[in-house]
Parts: sequence; structure tokens; C-alpha cells
Amino acid sequence: MRNELSRPPGRLSSNAAATRSVGAMKRSKALRALSHQHHQGLFAALQLKRAGPETAVEARQAFLDFYEREGSRHFRAEEELLLPAFARHSGVDDPAIVRVLTEHVDLRGRAQDLERSADPDPATLRELGGRLESHIRFEERVLFPMIEEALPVEELERLGAAFARAEAEGE
Repeated sequence: MRNELSRPPGRLSSNAAATRSVGAMKRSKALRALSHQHHQGLFAALQLKRAGPETAVEARQAFLDFYEREGSRHFRAEEELLLPAFARHSGVDDPAIVRVLTEHVDLRGRAQDLERSADPDPATLRELGGRLESHIRFEERVLFPMIEEALPVEELERLGAAFARAEAEGE
């Protein structure tokens, strides 16, 4: 797999150039819906990270609402569409793919545990908030740029259309 670091300074691949704006990364259109869902996840993570004895039940509910509304479908879209597309270019055992899948399993298990717990422990909620935030930041800062670099523009466009269809079917 090619890496931006192996290019001469100032030289970007056509994919990277198509998704960059002056001085800042601009997310490809295909991945924008997932990035929007990440913003919602970061809001839930912040509430979890701020959980205290008085706010634990509210933070728990905010996370569970997010997970039910967007998080579960988001994980499924990444696992069924995004990661297989990336794996065709990077290999199924790419460490980024393994990390994302492992974190999805962990976050799903924690969500299931919270569903069964009416009286959540604030420390547990704060840990979950940190894990969720770390997961989202990894996808945004590492995984998505790798995918934008690896996939041809046409494949990214097909992927974006598949996300749109999956979202419409999920509503």
C-alpha cells in the first residue's frame, strides 16, 4: 500500500489531492455520512466522560440512544461495506482493520452491559467514553485517510452510494 510519507514533499496521489483543501483534510463525499455519525458519537462520548454520580443515568441513556439510533447501524455499515472495500486493497489482516473490528466488538459488549444496568458506575461510563472517543479519532485521523488513499475515486463513489442505500433501508 502506498503511503503519503513515501511521496516527495508536495506530491499527493490523485485521490489525496481530490480530498484535500488548502492546509486541511477535507473528507471525501463517500465518507461524509460516517463522519457525521462520528460527530454524534463524540457528543455521546463527551457525556460519558463527564459522568458523575448525579449524571450517570443521563449519560448512560444518551449513549444508549446514540447507539440504538446510529451507532449499531454505523458499525454494521463499516463492517459490511467499508472494511471489505479497504481490505481488497490493503489485505484482510491490515492492523487498522483488525483494530476497528476488535474495538467494535468491545464497544458492542459494553453497550449490551449498559442496557442491563439500571444503575451505571460513573467510572465505567467515563472509561467507555474514552474508548469511544479514541475509536472515533482513530477512524477519522488514520483509517479514513488510508481508505481515501487506497481506493480509486470510482470505488469511493460506489461506496458512498452503497452507504446511502443502506441508510435509506435502515430508516
